[in-house]
Amino acid sequence: MWRYNFVYPHVGWLGWIGPAFMGLLWVAIIVGIVFLIIGVVRDRRGRRSGDKALDILRERYARGEIAKEEFQDKMRELR
Repeated sequence: MWRYNFVYPHVGWLGWIGPAFMGLLWVAIIVGIVFLIIGVVRDRRGRRSGDKALDILRERYARGEIAKEEFQDKMRELR
């Protein structure tokens, strides 16, 4: 049997839409935060391993240990 909703009398049988959208909003927020954290962690790991070789190469070139041609060749290899 149909009941009268005293809290939201204008809603009727559509009363489930508000809580459903609120649930979807919270799920989207949580998923967004998780993806943000995963992206930051992956970015940090990638920088540590990939840029280290380039940093060493730049330091060697700055100290004059390698010539410009050798520096450019190794830069092309690393990229």
